[in-house]
Amino acid sequence: MGIMDKISGRAKKAAGDVTGDASLRREGRREERKGEAKDELANAQERAGAKADEVADLERKTS
Repeated sequence: MGIMDKISGRAKKAAGDVTGDASLRREGRREERKGEAKDELANAQERAGAKADEVADLERKTS
């Protein structure tokens, strides 16, 4: 999952805040967003797998 991206992104954002480095803060935000996107993808894939199982079950029951 994207937990490592989120953690390192937050650390970079914090470092950017402390040092006043706007580019480091932006980089941290992008990395944090990448972690969020990975989590969203994993959730969507999980839901798609569950829906595929449901359809397969219905196919077996109606054939």
